Amino acid sequence: MFYRLIRPAIFALDAEKAHRLAINALKMMPEGEAPAADGPLSTKVAGLTFPNPLGMAAGFDKDGEVPDALLRLGFGHAEVGSITPRPQQGNPKPRLFRLAEDQAVINRMGFNNRGGEEAAARLAERRWRGGIVGINIGANKDSEDRIADYAAMTDLMAPLADYLTVNISSPNTPGLRALQDEGALSALLDAVLAARGEEHVPVFLKVAPDLEPADVDAIARIAMDKGLAALIISNTTIARPPLKSAHAGEAGGLSGAPLRDMALQRLRDFRQATGGAIPLVGVGGISTAQDAWQRIRAGASLVQLYSAMIYRGPGIARDICAGLESLMERDCIGSIAEAVGTE
Repeated sequence: MFYRLIRPAIFALDAEKAHRLAINALKMMPEGEAPAADGPLSTKVAGLTFPNPLGMAAGFDKDGEVPDALLRLGFGHAEVGSITPRPQQGNPKPRLFRLAEDQAVINRMGFNNRGGEEAAARLAERRWRGGIVGINIGANKDSEDRIADYAAMTDLMAPLADYLTVNISSPNTPGLRALQDEGALSALLDAVLAARGEEHVPVFLKVAPDLEPADVDAIARIAMDKGLAALIISNTTIARPPLKSAHAGEAGGLSGAPLRDMALQRLRDFRQATGGAIPLVGVGGISTAQDAWQRIRAGASLVQLYSAMIYRGPGIARDICAGLESLMERDCIGSIAEAVGTE
């Protein structure tokens, strides 16, 4: 209710300034309890016990400044990043656009972040707190060897992460999505898995929704062959379904409600391609408990959101989790794991 009252004032600000305001507000959030790991929504994925299946997707907390505050909002995990080895400014501003009429966002941020060393120092300080924090890693835009960037980030972040996400799916770093091609992907994952050393941190792979059936099959096969812990389906899309907003023509990745159907279908595609042999994380267009439940029933062991919090406010995690409990009771399902893939 309170967020609905203040949202017009927030939306009067430039979108990127409003995002910075949100990060600063979370930094001032009082200490509190994160969700308990033994509640009714608890679920185990990749050897980790998640208090609930709902996470904050990468992109919100790019530099790992507020993962613990996000957990206290009710998220079962927080994924920080994408973080690159060296700091980079990202693309020229403006580069973040609200499409309020569509409950959507377009961004062309370009992996703006303050670099791996700064983030690693910050994340090392909070490691004792517990709670599941994933670290999403990327490559610098001007890197001569992007695979080496991912390996270096793995070496740096593996001791600090509950899981690592290899992000090759952003449309805003030229050429990055080419790493989804079969040969490049195999070489990349070999380098990342080797760079873990003695830290056997689970490795997730985040892919784009803009994939052909042959791409889905190849990625699924490689992920299973390499023993990845999970696939995150999916990132923003470069496609443009019918949109109402004046910003509809902006370049960049589209997220939010218009991505829902595409992301759901891509999740179903990967569920079929993997036969349930590898956990899937459903992302894209999730804004309600029903959305999250549909994604779980379609094969997602975990779900994530980001854009929906812009429109529904910081209470969204607790609202969705309460709704998931009600849906489990309605459908006489005893656990999240029991519901996965039952559609």
